[in-house]
Amino acid sequence: MLNNHEIDYRIFGEEMQYVEVELDPQETAVAESGAFMMMDDGIQMQTIFGDGSQQQGGLLGKLFSAGKRLLVGESLFMTAFTNVGQSKRRVSFASPYPGKIIPLDLSQLGNKVVCQKDAFLCAAKGVSISIEFQRKLGTGLFGGEGFIMEKLEGDGMAFMHAGGHVFEKELQPGELIKLDTGCLVAFTQQINYDIQFVGGIKNTLFGGEGVFFATLRGPGKVWIQSLPISRLASRILSYGTTNRKEEGSILGGLGNMLDGDGY
Repeated sequence: MLNNHEIDYRIFGEEMQYVEVELDPQETAVAESGAFMMMDDGIQMQTIFGDGSQQQGGLLGKLFSAGKRLLVGESLFMTAFTNVGQSKRRVSFASPYPGKIIPLDLSQLGNKVVCQKDAFLCAAKGVSISIEFQRKLGTGLFGGEGFIMEKLEGDGMAFMHAGGHVFEKELQPGELIKLDTGCLVAFTQQINYDIQFVGGIKNTLFGGEGVFFATLRGPGKVWIQSLPISRLASRILSYGTTNRKEEGSILGGLGNMLDGDGY
């Protein structure tokens, strides 16, 4: 079994952050396709199959591992960045949309964190990224925000990204919270989670029939985001596809002013 590479890091920025990872000679970081921002000379890029954790044997095992990544909507391949020089080198990975980068020291978190399928950004080589099979049938069927979850396993550093303001909440044994499914970023493995249906709530998706909450019971840590990417995307889409006449409308410029678009 490959030990996780120990990497140092710094996070820069406020709303649009990036993480700079410092690699010792022969150390490697792995990242999603499209996360790369910049790197020093002396770092070698290589496309790898799956996550590079090498915790599975043979071609069939590798296909199964990579296939699980495909199930959670991520790329079948990842990119490895290895320092092939004789001194420290740096490589940086950028946030895909406004939010915060969350550093996770898996050795301090029970060696496993379960996260939303689009939350993973990058990690030290040796961290395993795969699908988290659901304990209850309903969990994988509901919650349009993406309730097929990923799991990050190992004892190294991993980095997640989430939208808007992100905060960490420590749940005591038996303590229960209910979240919008899209606002749940990640949780530690001791958390007991499920999907709860609440009827009689008007909701455009279900036509007034009800909504679904993610319920989480302690003990453990939960990471929560204030702006799920699906919520941001739907708002942008509604502005992009709505025919908003500037002239000849009764509201016209007044309507735009109320939206914050006019002066």
